[in-house]
Amino acid sequence: MTQDLRELAEWLRQFGVTKVAMESSGVYWKPVWNILERQFTVVLANAHIKNVPGRKTDQKDAEWIAQLLQYGLLRPSYVPCEIIRDLRDLTRMRASLSQEASRISSRIQKVLEDANVKLASVATNALGKSGRAMLEDIITGEDDPEHLASLALGHLRVKIPQLRLALEGKIRSHHRFLLGRLLDQMQFVEHEIAFLEERLEDIGRQRPELSQAVARWDTIPGVDRVAAWALLAEVGDNMAQFPTAEQLASWAALCPGNHESAGKRLRGATRQGSPWLRRMACQCSWAAARTKNTYLSSQFRRLAARRGKKRAIIAVAHTLIVIGYHLQKNQSN
Repeated sequence: MTQDLRELAEWLRQFGVTKVAMESSGVYWKPVWNILERQFTVVLANAHIKNVPGRKTDQKDAEWIAQLLQYGLLRPSYVPCEIIRDLRDLTRMRASLSQEASRISSRIQKVLEDANVKLASVATNALGKSGRAMLEDIITGEDDPEHLASLALGHLRVKIPQLRLALEGKIRSHHRFLLGRLLDQMQFVEHEIAFLEERLEDIGRQRPELSQAVARWDTIPGVDRVAAWALLAEVGDNMAQFPTAEQLASWAALCPGNHESAGKRLRGATRQGSPWLRRMACQCSWAAARTKNTYLSSQFRRLAARRGKKRAIIAVAHTLIVIGYHLQKNQSN
């Protein structure tokens, strides 16, 4: 409890303790960090600091961590300031909601297939403005393919003959009920995503330096404003904790691992870094690979021809992170 942690802090002060080390484990380190952060020099170490296997108790773990701290053998984890931690919560929640929206979209497609409706085979986006209008009419009881096809808008109207065939199915009340619930879930998730994006923009208006950092990320090909907020939340706006761009790329686990034996360099797989930063950097890399007349797209095509698309994407993500580092570092200087 919080009161117990305050008593812990007072007990440590009585013994003249100035440095505290603890092991990172899920989110359970955060309550301790919140109480001790401003009172002691706190070192958060990764969970790989293990003693001799088979001799593990909580007390022995604590003694071992204290010994490593005394000898200066602990490498502290990067813990950003409070505002960046808040941004992480918002951007990671948005990423989770986006994944949930994709799952709901797949469930809608599954129901349509069960009802013999082949909307996704004709429309590129079955949940676009035209597709949603058709789904809403289907939910209300409409099953005339001629009427449903007439709801197409824009470029989709040239496919009205194909839509008439695709929208002729065996739609039952059971399908209408499921589609209604799934469409409501999709709208709820989209509203929540919009609220989170508005919250991020509110923070940007309150903290202009963060908004400027987002704008700098946004200048990189393949990085939009949503991705810029996510990258800022994971890396932070102060590059002082990363002396070089290479160290930032290594921390993000977007560089090859070291694997050498008998003087021969073997294939080194990348490490397991932050899944949030790695995922967003790779998503931006795929978007950058589709741009025209940019260095990142040329780099992707050059490497993909020799090493394959997946390795090329990791290399482009590495370059993207390095570019972002220099943009933020030079501006902060």
